[in-house]
Amino acid sequence: MTQLETLEALPQTGAELRAAVRAGRRIPTSGVAPGYVQANLAILPRDVAFEFLLFCQRNPKPCPIIEVMEPGRFEPVISAPGADIRTDVPKYRIFRDGELEAEVETIEDIWSDDLVTFLLGCSFTFENALIENGIDLPHWGTDKNVSMFTTNIQTTPAGPFSGPMVVSMRWIPHDKVVRAVQATSRFPAVHGAPVHIGEPSAIGIKDTQKPDFGDAWMPASDDVPVFWACGVTPQAVAMASRPPLMITHAPGHMFVTDMKDVDVAVI
Repeated sequence: MTQLETLEALPQTGAELRAAVRAGRRIPTSGVAPGYVQANLAILPRDVAFEFLLFCQRNPKPCPIIEVMEPGRFEPVISAPGADIRTDVPKYRIFRDGELEAEVETIEDIWSDDLVTFLLGCSFTFENALIENGIDLPHWGTDKNVSMFTTNIQTTPAGPFSGPMVVSMRWIPHDKVVRAVQATSRFPAVHGAPVHIGEPSAIGIKDTQKPDFGDAWMPASDDVPVFWACGVTPQAVAMASRPPLMITHAPGHMFVTDMKDVDVAVI
């Protein structure tokens, strides 16, 4: 099967992906539902939710808000009416006191009326724009993931929440770097323009072949490493700030909404 045939076999809308997840299909979502907004997930108890909301407002690059749900609500009525946030993410992670306790397929058994859900923009949304601009993304539509790194760029604290920014990295041909910046700058609601281009060590990354999350990819001879703020940042913040409970998506396994990328484009 060619890569095009593989991509065409993937769910083509957010609703199709969510139905597939409920049926037991647990796949990375890069290349899934092209043109639909994908979202990172962060779920916290009510008593720290306001401070996390403040953290997101102070750090819009890694934590751009798509939707915030009322305590106990599990239907994202703005971004995906009829969906269930407890079951419709391919994989979840549960952190307690900053420690990764488990990676699970549903969170129905630990759900409570005290929990507040945050959906944050994901760079998988703008990957379709990169593809349309002739920029190859080898992880797109595969069971592999983009490379992600914890950096030395510190977020702006809010209450108990602080920690390093996580970035996603894509190898971009030298002659298409400007095009990549232009294409992604249209989407500030899903991380927008890169936060760094070039020398990885300048942001604390020692080895691009040893990502903290996701998979390593080899560059071509003329490729440049380009780094975007990443919605895995709340997981790094959870480990640094140690809230009593935080539920997130597993890296690369996003919640896919019914919103279209044109809905969040600014130009």
